[in-house]
Amino acid sequence: MLDAILRQRIDPPVERLARWLAARGVGANAVTVAGLVIGLGAAAAIAAGSPLAGLVLILLSRLCDGLDGAVAKQTAPTDLGGYLDIVFDFVFYGAIPLAFAVLDPATNALPAAVLLLTFYANGASFLAFAILAEKRRISTEARGRKSFFFSVGLAEASETIIAFCLFCLFPAWFPVIAYGFAAMTGWTCCARIWLAVRTFR
Repeated sequence: MLDAILRQRIDPPVERLARWLAARGVGANAVTVAGLVIGLGAAAAIAAGSPLAGLVLILLSRLCDGLDGAVAKQTAPTDLGGYLDIVFDFVFYGAIPLAFAVLDPATNALPAAVLLLTFYANGASFLAFAILAEKRRISTEARGRKSFFFSVGLAEASETIIAFCLFCLFPAWFPVIAYGFAAMTGWTCCARIWLAVRTFR
């Protein structure tokens, strides 16, 4: 929901940094891998009881997530790059709720599980739609040029990062925030299913 608005402000400085990295031989896949490693470091910091350190690492990880595509545009986007980007994103998105469950299992395990269920369902609705859109030669650039079809929704990357930041800033409120964001993610999944019903029948 917020991705299109935030991209207008974030893209220009990210593209300048991407040009600087590409000029020094840094490849897009290396940035993608770095983003995953930093993101898993964030999860480890949270699980170890340092959510503020986790917050810093989350923001660095998501900077890498924005940079990899911008670096690829400076060189040559590849199918492997698109594949690694989406797979590593899903690994990261699962690691952060899991880290809060490890941090305080008695309080956080159930809301983390509910959130992960909605992530799983929403991810399936997103990727299945992309597969069928490719089969039918349906394309969009609503979120810029991507390796495959990006169907938009209420809970997208920006909203997810905001939720993760709130988790880190207010860890005692994790259950409330997690259930609220799970509802948003579930709504997005249902909206994508309805879009598929209207598009593919």
